Amino acid sequence: MQERALAALRKARSTFGSFSTGQKAVTISVVLALAVGGFFFSQWASQPSYATLYSNLSGADGNAIVEKLTADGVPYQLTDGGGTIQVPRDQVYDLRLKMSGEGLPAQQDSGGYSLLDQQGVTTSDFMQQVGYQRALEGELAKTIKSIEGVTSASVHLAIPQKDVFADDAAKPTASVLVSTQAGTPLTGSQVKAVVNLVGSSVEGMDPADVTLADSTGKVLAAGGEQALAGSGDEREQQTQAFEQRMGTSIQQMLTQVLGPEKAVVKVTADLDYDQTETKSQRYVSDPTLPPLSSSTKEETYNGGGTPTGGVLGPDNIQVPTNQTGNDYKSTTETRDNAVGLITETRKTAPGAIRKLDVAVMVDGQASAGVDMAEIQRIVTSAAGVNTQRGDTIAVAAMPFDNSAAEKAAAELAATQKAEQDERMIELAKIGAAALGIAILFLVGWLRGRKKRRSKLSKKEQAQLQELQAELERVRTQAALEMAEREALPAGTGEPAPAEPDGDQREALREEISGLVSRQPEEVAQLLRGWLADRRN
Repeated sequence: MQERALAALRKARSTFGSFSTGQKAVTISVVLALAVGGFFFSQWASQPSYATLYSNLSGADGNAIVEKLTADGVPYQLTDGGGTIQVPRDQVYDLRLKMSGEGLPAQQDSGGYSLLDQQGVTTSDFMQQVGYQRALEGELAKTIKSIEGVTSASVHLAIPQKDVFADDAAKPTASVLVSTQAGTPLTGSQVKAVVNLVGSSVEGMDPADVTLADSTGKVLAAGGEQALAGSGDEREQQTQAFEQRMGTSIQQMLTQVLGPEKAVVKVTADLDYDQTETKSQRYVSDPTLPPLSSSTKEETYNGGGTPTGGVLGPDNIQVPTNQTGNDYKSTTETRDNAVGLITETRKTAPGAIRKLDVAVMVDGQASAGVDMAEIQRIVTSAAGVNTQRGDTIAVAAMPFDNSAAEKAAAELAATQKAEQDERMIELAKIGAAALGIAILFLVGWLRGRKKRRSKLSKKEQAQLQELQAELERVRTQAALEMAEREALPAGTGEPAPAEPDGDQREALREEISGLVSRQPEEVAQLLRGWLADRRN
């Protein structure tokens, strides 16, 4: 194993030694960059992941906990202006148990019902009432702080003394001040939750008697008024959501007909958020059913004879009243029928539409060949416009100014093209750098290989010298024979010089071929030297 490592080290040294000065500089720079990057990456990877140990700490508790962590050698981080302490994630629970054993944070459980534990036997009724009120305020404040987004809370209760006469007793009220995280105001549901929570925690208190405000001085819920949302009136938000939903629906319908960006729809709605309750009673009966009870009373009278007197007339003259055959008959019938009573209670949900106004503008170019009356009819039906309710609708064709949109589209396209070109340039730079490094390594490897191949052993050098001497001898002999052939007169009949033996020639060719395959550079230099001599 050690020999392989040493061989690899020698090979790397020999490869690096075969590099040129520029290649060495580039290689050293790449190695240093990799080393520095690996060092910083290892430092970043070795840093622990932090988690919150405690939050919303007081100054005294934060100082005590930091001193304890410093004494124990535990790394920590402070955030939220020192109110939040973060420690390595794997030590959070152990440190909480340890800090709890040390009595830290000391003021985390201060206030609330823990104040009642400090009252003695000799405490007066007034002090007991004040202590109970402070404890209730502290418990409510801690409960409100547990709501997401609330960093601190302060609750003040005004609880009047009980009166003997219930009609004269005053109702308790409350005021709440909350602080939230930056940029995260309370939502409408959270405001209602705080108001109802406080109103339901105090005996005899109505949620309408709770006043809620934030740290900026904005009143979120006033006594006797409905709670307002943290980012605006909840009713206004619901109205805007309704208008936007209806406008988007009509816009999508017109886009299918006119095309995109060819129509503008504006919806204005007046919604009724009043909650009403109606109670009505009706009596119903079924005549086909038999009566519950019935009674009949009949009276009959028969009279006759001469009257015994009369009445005085206008001149005090008596008028005779003798009547004969007087008959009288009367019948009375009473029935008690079954009667049913229907009591009906209706509650209307808030959000009914009082009035709806719809305005539609169509691009003049897109309106060519389109029936505007038909568009108005379709929009009226889609929006549910009721003229009897006072709703209005207006549809008009006007030329649109698209210069700003075209300019914005051109700027967006130019920005996207510039970003794309920048990304391509960065990729090209990275690719060129990678290609350059690869070429440098390839050139270094080839030069090292060529250098290794150019180094001859002693035996190969002796063979090369013998080959050179033999080739020189053959070349000299061939030159002499050529000179002798040129010096002889034509037709002398001298025999041609004897050529080398076939075995010698074959052996010489094989030796030259082997040398060319082993040392091509040396053979090439030798041939170039011969060609140069021959030209000279």
